[in-house]
Amino acid sequence: MIDLRKNEAQLTRTIKQAQERNIIIPTFQQMTNPQLIPDKLKAKLKHISLWDINSYNLFRVTWKNQPIPNGGLFGGVNYIELPEEMTGVDARIIALVGKWFPTGSHKVGATFGCLVPRLITGQFDPTSQKAVWPSTGNYCRGGAYIATLLGCESIAILPEEMSRERFEWLSTVAGEVITTPGGESNVKEIYDKCRELRKTRKDIVIFNQFDEFGNYLWHYQVTGHAMEEVLRRVMSGGDRCAGVVLCTGSAGTLGSGDYLKEKFPTSKIAAAEALQCPTLLLNGFGSHRIEGIGDKHVPWIHNLRHTDMVIAVDDNNCMNLIRLFNETAGKDYLRKQGVPEETINSLPLLGISSVGNLLSAIKFCKYYELTSKDVVLTVFTDSMELYQSRLNELRETHGEYTELDAVRDYHRYLMGVSIDYMQELSHHDRRRIHNLKYFTWVEQQGREVDELNAQWDDYPDYWKRIQSQASEIDRLIEEFNERTGLLKRL
Repeated sequence: MIDLRKNEAQLTRTIKQAQERNIIIPTFQQMTNPQLIPDKLKAKLKHISLWDINSYNLFRVTWKNQPIPNGGLFGGVNYIELPEEMTGVDARIIALVGKWFPTGSHKVGATFGCLVPRLITGQFDPTSQKAVWPSTGNYCRGGAYIATLLGCESIAILPEEMSRERFEWLSTVAGEVITTPGGESNVKEIYDKCRELRKTRKDIVIFNQFDEFGNYLWHYQVTGHAMEEVLRRVMSGGDRCAGVVLCTGSAGTLGSGDYLKEKFPTSKIAAAEALQCPTLLLNGFGSHRIEGIGDKHVPWIHNLRHTDMVIAVDDNNCMNLIRLFNETAGKDYLRKQGVPEETINSLPLLGISSVGNLLSAIKFCKYYELTSKDVVLTVFTDSMELYQSRLNELRETHGEYTELDAVRDYHRYLMGVSIDYMQELSHHDRRRIHNLKYFTWVEQQGREVDELNAQWDDYPDYWKRIQSQASEIDRLIEEFNERTGLLKRL
């Protein structure tokens, strides 16, 4: 469970600093339903941009921000539905859009879920400690941002081969930026750097998204509710929620699938990964270019008991499709295929891992032979705003994008999606993947084998205990805000 024991001495210092820096913390309930946010706070947000370093932007850690960069308030969940001309399947594929979170990615939610419980209990002291955010990209960006809004200093760790945009933005927000060797697949090197920091620095607390249950809980509670709300809106009599399909990454977002299984018991959870590094599918390894999903291990917070399928996606397909979706010749060809203009204008909302999620969802639909009565959910984690340098690199390597390129990519990588490199998991398949946690987390990271066994043997109670903590965290947040007195003085 998430440790919610209080350190009153440190908590007192944290509350004093929050008073000085005007920090009010939103609850899980307010992030799920922003209509609960006090009107006086909403009035202040009307004068603040989405990415501004302003503590009031903590209240924009929600799927329901108005999709505008400046002064927006709240509406419904941000999502788009992909038409059949894009997917080649009858089933409806719907994606929640992460672009309209501060920093342009929903990872700020995961970092909020990791840091805030430590802050409101006094387990993290912002007056003397720094928050360390190990990541392959968006998580360390979100962590640096949320930490700054909460008055905490931060250290971002990410591989040196990640996109230039990530480093440029981080340099303006994080106190320190540490690069590690390699790229998207080099997660162990990040862990090694964390181990080195633990030995050499006493002023740090490491928030590892792969084993922090605050990551899982935020998505179970906030993303899960957002998905349910979209389903209730789009489904009519006889429609079915077929499931949630997501690239694993830290496995935090998969927590939303656990929530949906409670509401729609026949729904499935499919975990996707890069074909070039098929850890779940083949106990494999390698390197790939789908930035933002990490691999070569099974995250501690991944509930394998609920995972129904593993899907591998070729990173080459993703890289070709970002050109189809963003180059002029590609968009022109999509129009000729009947893709609505509204959809074409929305395609920059898909970053590289978002394309991976889309392709995985198409494979899922084809495998289960889903119909127009079936709805499949996924997430567009971030947008092409963070990958323009990758587009430039592709142009330099392959030349200008032509209509012939668009014909090839549309028919081969969208309409031609196949059901290869997929596995529907049996009970013992799930157990096999769960057992892989041992080598990363028990042997390397010092986790207890008894807890590893409890995740499997004490099912579902182990996971339900974590899920039930959202209300207790909300109570502690309200108590924290009451002690600062800032809400009353708005």
